[in-house]
Amino acid sequence: MTSAPRDPVRDFLRRSGAPPGIVAQGFRGLVEHWERVVERIAGGQDQRLEDYLNDMDTRQLLANAMGLVPAEIGAVFAARVAAADGRLRQQLVPAGRCLWGAIAAADMGLREGSNWWYFERPRAPGPMLRHDLEGS
Repeated sequence: MTSAPRDPVRDFLRRSGAPPGIVAQGFRGLVEHWERVVERIAGGQDQRLEDYLNDMDTRQLLANAMGLVPAEIGAVFAARVAAADGRLRQQLVPAGRCLWGAIAAADMGLREGSNWWYFERPRAPGPMLRHDLEGS
């Protein structure tokens, strides 16, 4: 009996601490989760800054996972990711800084152009997020 081939995306997600449901669904699940995150944020859901950053961590996981999938699979999902990104970016404005903070940005190698999701914030944040953004 042979074992099933290893899935590099699932392995990556597991090592990264992604929720078991996303790990189980692999790359497709990660893309679908990102689409749900975008819908919540675009719909105006209020949340704390920590929760918002956790949502943006989903986009970072997706960026990292893109390099692990075969090109033909990445190509199938690239349009969906681009559409979700475009929808979200319509709702965002530059934050003027990395929302994780300058030290974390330097430690993690985050850059405004390539990791835009950490450098932008909702145009009209709800009361909790607005409070957190003003206090950070």
